[in-house]
Amino acid sequence: MSEATEVLIVGAGPTGLMLAGDLAAAGVSVTVLERRTERSQLTRAFAVHARTLELLDARGIADELVAGGVRIGKLQMIGDAQLDLKRLPSRFPYMLLTPQYATEAVLAKRAETLGAEVVAGADVTGVEQDSEGVSVTLRRSDGTSGTRRAAYLVGADGMNSVVRRALGFPFPGRAALRSVMLADVRLTVPQPMPVANAVREGIAFVSPLGDGWHRVVAWDRDKQLPVEAPLDLEEVRTITRKALGTDFGMHDPRWLSRFQTDERQVPRYRLGRVLLAGDAAHVHSPAGGQGMNTGLQDAANLAWRLAAVVRGWAPEELLDGYQAERHPIGREVIRDSGRMMRLALIHSPVLSTAMNLLSRAAAAIPPVADRLVAKATGLAISYPAPSGTHPGTGRRAPDLELAPSAGPGTSSPKRLYEALRACRFVLVSRFPEVTGWEDRTITVTPAAGSKAPAVLLVRPDGYIAWAADDHDHDALLTALTTWVGPRQDVPST
Repeated sequence: MSEATEVLIVGAGPTGLMLAGDLAAAGVSVTVLERRTERSQLTRAFAVHARTLELLDARGIADELVAGGVRIGKLQMIGDAQLDLKRLPSRFPYMLLTPQYATEAVLAKRAETLGAEVVAGADVTGVEQDSEGVSVTLRRSDGTSGTRRAAYLVGADGMNSVVRRALGFPFPGRAALRSVMLADVRLTVPQPMPVANAVREGIAFVSPLGDGWHRVVAWDRDKQLPVEAPLDLEEVRTITRKALGTDFGMHDPRWLSRFQTDERQVPRYRLGRVLLAGDAAHVHSPAGGQGMNTGLQDAANLAWRLAAVVRGWAPEELLDGYQAERHPIGREVIRDSGRMMRLALIHSPVLSTAMNLLSRAAAAIPPVADRLVAKATGLAISYPAPSGTHPGTGRRAPDLELAPSAGPGTSSPKRLYEALRACRFVLVSRFPEVTGWEDRTITVTPAAGSKAPAVLLVRPDGYIAWAADDHDHDALLTALTTWVGPRQDVPST
């Protein structure tokens, strides 16, 4: 028998789990198919940037993740210059270092608590779609086969995505860096902060993970071996000593691996009822730690669109906005991370000195440093807005303080990102509340003295859909209909 659900997700990594939790919170039935039978510690991502932490805060799980990680207040630039993250206009003025499996754990708990089904040991073997939905064939860990059916399918199954290959999505690009070494190790001399350096022989990066382990990323220019080649700790030690002058007494690795970094992106994130997110749609250099963050933001952007279409109050064309907004971001991340990696690998003393001087100069100019920090941490991400709209449209919504609800015994969110935990649009307004959209929108009032626009309509992913500096009731009704769907009939009184 074919088991049906409204949305199927292939891949229970951070992207798939974030998407599943958001869909479940919006009342959509969702099933996640995961090839692995148990969670692995063999994960590459470990940097969580400020914008991603804000998105997790809007889901009520940021504080739990932060409690087990390491907060980094400085961001290393090319050379020895650093950017001060404490200047960030965010509740999270730092970069959090925590292993990917810790992020997956909090996302999985949320998704399953909200009702998402996560099926482990389900290896997808085929995908077919028609005008009514998508069918997935799978092989279970016990050797049996089965079929799953859904209205929509999202491939969040990584660089080697089965979904992408089954549907014939092209994945153009190139191999950027071969035979990169990864290891999680113990250190005799633990490092409280990440350290990195590039020399002629290669590069090395060592960072704490917050759980007593340290992640080592290393590359030996003169020793380019296939990713399948065995790797021993001495090889990692050797290049680390050359790049950093010491290996910090690394010992007892819990895993060692080689990988190849590619720069690739599918031209289209959507093909009919099938969409791609995270590494299934784009891969790039690890420089800047953008991979997992970009995937989680893909999920946040896609979830509310899918929920609106599945629940029937938005046309299918709303899904095209996912391509329009997220594909340019993916392309920019590929370009910027690749540029960072290539600059780090330059071993000309003259060019290295020049880049170091340029980095120091940029870090010393506050407006320039602020722009660099906002870009690196994701706070600068914005989406295209029609001409003539409010300048805030498409930008990240700040975490505004809200006025308390009136009446004894009432409770209300104190901040905008607490209000977003309902996974609905949030209307921030000083004027009387409009009616007819209560099932999709909650209305809150900004705190006294707030500098927010008079009316602010915030999307479930924390970006401003519409704003106005004065109260125009008809314009607000038009904006709500455009973004949140038709108004419900309101009984006369």
